Amino acid sequence: MEARAIQRHARQSPRKMRLVVDLIRGKNVTEAYAILKFNKKYAAKQIEKTLRSAVANAEQAALSANESLDIDQLVVTKAVINMGTPLKRFHAAAQGRGVPIRKRTSHVEIYVGTKETE
Repeated sequence: MEARAIQRHARQSPRKMRLVVDLIRGKNVTEAYAILKFNKKYAAKQIEKTLRSAVANAEQAALSANESLDIDQLVVTKAVINMGTPLKRFHAAAQGRGVPIRKRTSHVEIYVGTKETE
């Protein structure tokens, strides 16, 4: 059973969000929750919301398929941060000029699945 959740246009740069996502990739879901809860970066809150959504999607998929699902067995199989469309703004500069500012956004994509027994 695999499920995913996507959060689009999160207002933080992908570079900053990737630092947090690298901490939870491949971890158990309960361990990932603990890591995100005690991480003091703003990206941790955004990623935690997306992770909770992915777990809820896995629960709903198991319910609709009439299967049993243990949340403690779920693992973050894949976590990707892609760049979203930047917000383009201008800042006043000397002699009446405007200097462009790109406020970057991110797309957070998290996949959760059960651990394969080998």
